[in-house]
Amino acid sequence: MNSQKVWILCCFFNFLIACVFGLLMRFMYIFPLDFLNYSFLLHAHSHVAMLGWIYMIVYVLVVHFFIPKEKSQKPIYNRLFWLTEFSVIGMMIAFPIQGYALFSIVFSTLHILLSYVFCRLVWKDSLRDKSPSQRLLLASVLFMALSTLGVWCLGPAVSTLGKQSAFYQIAIQFFLHFQFNGWFILAILALFLKQFQNKIDEVQFNKFYFLMIISIVLTACFPVRWFIENNILSYINGLGVLIQLGAFIYFYKMLRPQIHHFKNTLDKTTKIVYALALWSLFLKVGIQLLTIFPNLAEVSHQIRNFVIGFIHLTTLGIITGFLFGILLHNKMLSAGCSILKTGMKCFISGYIATEVLLFLQGWLFFFEGGTISGYYQSILMFSILLVLGLALIMVSILNKKQL
Repeated sequence: MNSQKVWILCCFFNFLIACVFGLLMRFMYIFPLDFLNYSFLLHAHSHVAMLGWIYMIVYVLVVHFFIPKEKSQKPIYNRLFWLTEFSVIGMMIAFPIQGYALFSIVFSTLHILLSYVFCRLVWKDSLRDKSPSQRLLLASVLFMALSTLGVWCLGPAVSTLGKQSAFYQIAIQFFLHFQFNGWFILAILALFLKQFQNKIDEVQFNKFYFLMIISIVLTACFPVRWFIENNILSYINGLGVLIQLGAFIYFYKMLRPQIHHFKNTLDKTTKIVYALALWSLFLKVGIQLLTIFPNLAEVSHQIRNFVIGFIHLTTLGIITGFLFGILLHNKMLSAGCSILKTGMKCFISGYIATEVLLFLQGWLFFFEGGTISGYYQSILMFSILLVLGLALIMVSILNKKQL
C-alpha cells in the first residue's frame, strides 16, 4: 500500500469518526446518554471534521498537485502529515472526554503550529508559475495563517473579559470565517482550477480573484454584527455579499468556454459529485445574499437549524463535494467500483435529506409552525446514510489495487 493511499485512507477515517460523533449527537436528542456530554461531543465533531478531514485531505491534494515530485518526496511531508494526524487523534480522544481543557487545547494548538510549517513548505516548495490556481492557493494559505490570530486571542479574551464576552465570541468567529471562506474555499477552488488543463482566461480570473478577496474580508463583518450593535457592519457585509456574487459571475464566465469539454472527460459519478458541489456553492451565495435583509440576518444565527444547515452546506456540499470530485477525476477513488458508487449514493442522499430537513424545520421555527412530525427520528435515520456512505467509500479504497 503506497503512502498516498494510506494518507487518503487516514483522512477518510477521520471523516468517518467526525460523522459518527455527529450521529451520536442526533441519537442523544432521542435517547440521552448519561456517559456522554453533548457539548464535548460537539467540539470533537467540529474539530475532527475541520482539522482531521478537510485540512488533512487538502494537505494531501496540495502536495500531489502543487509540490513538484522531487520536493514532495522529501521526508518532511510524510513526517508532517503523521505529526498532524497525531494531533487530530489527540483531539478525537480528548474533546469527548473533557471538552475544552488542558489536553484538547494542547493538541489543537499543536495542529495550528504544524499548519504554520505546512504554510511555509507550500510557500517555499510549490510551483512559482503565477497560474490562476497557484495564486488562489497562496492566497488561501495566507488566509489560513490570518485565521489563527482569532485562536491566539482566545486566551487574553477569557482572562480579561470571560467566555461570554463579545471579544471571545468575535475571536472564535474570526477564526471560523477565515478558515472556511478564506483557507478552505480558496484552496478547494485552486484544486478545482488545476483540473482544467486548457488555459484559464486571465482577465476574467483577475476580476474573480480581486472581488473574491475583497468579499472574504468584508463579509467577516457579518458574524461580528451578532455581538456588536452597529448598522455600518450590516452595510459592509451587504456590500461584501454583492461583491461575492460579482466574483462568482466572473468565475462562471471564466470557466464557460471550457465547461463542455471538461464535462466530456468525466464519468457519471464524478459529474454528479461536481454538480452537487457547484449547486451547493450557488446556494451558499444565494443564502448569503438574503442576509442583506435585516430580519433574515437576525434569525440566521438565532435559529440553530439554519446555522447547522449552512455549516453543512459549506462543509459537506461545497468543500467535500469538490474534494470527492477531484479524487474521482484523478482516479484516487475508483469511479467504476460498485461499492464506491453505492457509498456515494448513500452519502449524497444523506446530505440532501438532512439539509432539506434542517432548513425546512428552520423555516417552520421562523414562522412559528412548530416541529415536523418525527423530525429527530428522520434526521437520525438520514444521518446513518452519511456514515454508511463513508464506510463503503473506505472499503472501496482498501479494495483498490493501485493509487
